[in-house]
Amino acid sequence: MRQKTVIIGGGAAGFFAAITCAENNPDTEIIILERGKEVLQKVKISGGGRCNVTHACFDPKELCEFYPRGNKELLGPFHQFMTGDTMQWFEDRGVELKIEADNRVFPVSNSSQSIMDVLLKSTTKLGIVTKLNHKVESFKKAGDQWSIITNKGDFIADKLLIASGSNTKIWEMLEKLGHTIVQPVPSLFTFKINDKRIKEIPGVSVANATVSIVNSEFQTNGPLLITHWGMSGPAILKLSAFGARFLAEKDYQYNVEVNWLSKPTEHVLENLKGIRKDNQKKQIILKSVFPAIPKRLWENLILASEITRESKWADVSNKQLENLSNQLTKGLFNANGKSTFKEEFVTAGGIDLKEVNFKRFESKLHSNLFFAGEVLNIDAVTGGFNFQNAWTGGYIVGNTMANNN
Repeated sequence: MRQKTVIIGGGAAGFFAAITCAENNPDTEIIILERGKEVLQKVKISGGGRCNVTHACFDPKELCEFYPRGNKELLGPFHQFMTGDTMQWFEDRGVELKIEADNRVFPVSNSSQSIMDVLLKSTTKLGIVTKLNHKVESFKKAGDQWSIITNKGDFIADKLLIASGSNTKIWEMLEKLGHTIVQPVPSLFTFKINDKRIKEIPGVSVANATVSIVNSEFQTNGPLLITHWGMSGPAILKLSAFGARFLAEKDYQYNVEVNWLSKPTEHVLENLKGIRKDNQKKQIILKSVFPAIPKRLWENLILASEITRESKWADVSNKQLENLSNQLTKGLFNANGKSTFKEEFVTAGGIDLKEVNFKRFESKLHSNLFFAGEVLNIDAVTGGFNFQNAWTGGYIVGNTMANNN
């Protein structure tokens, strides 16, 4: 008798698990239930429609550091299926990939359709059935099997995989089965900041700023982008991911300290004093003396330091230089709210990781109930890491479900 496997969720993790399972056990009957009218929607829109498949970090321990939640649990799984395995998997199936300067990995075609096509063709070739517009209303144990009730009919499964992402209705159903759900909060978001130092200069970026949340342990560094609504860029997004729960508890009212130069204040002050000595007759606002600071930002920081537009270096007092070094290295900004980062919306929250066996990605409470992807309380910074979690989880759970044990 053929083993029946049902997968709830037609995203990256669900598809990867289905394909892996079918390749390892062709005798399995696999059905993917998708509540929407299309599958692989996050794959389609990620990376601005190019699909940031993974990240070129090839050390499992180092890779785990990009996951604010799930870093300990993923170490073992990453030793089984890593970023290099993901790249090999897609390239073996005809998708040429490239590593960009920031180590993000994309298809050479620059189109997410390349990734979607290989996943869709694989499911078709393997006889995996995908049912669209099937909204799951409940699932429960029925003897040794699982009974899944949808708005368009009922299904029976020997093995059930939940790969439904951040679906609160599915989480509620899992709570009824005894699982603990860590309540979701936004993870990747930009900081809403209304401040005259940055208000009129959207598009200006700094290559390596150090950003910290005042009165907390959270600090990151990296590229920072000034936007119409405040601050974004990798440094801010990483900070939002690691500080997700802390910032939610603060109701997104907090202060941010920015070191635009990622250098000590005293070091910058000494630099400024030396520059003053060598450039006495030059107007201070005309040129940024630090290559890392764009001219428009430099002008605004000068004015914020109580230095006038007309001031020459010789006119600037020690107190004003102190003000400027503080603006450059520990500028305080009040953040009031958040903005979703484009299509990369990710939540911190989901199934409590203590209730999952990560050797199999199986529930510790119910046999033959599996999880993969964002339904778990796992999330990462931007850059292909959330997809790598989906591929790794999908691969391991697919192999597990393929076995009849």
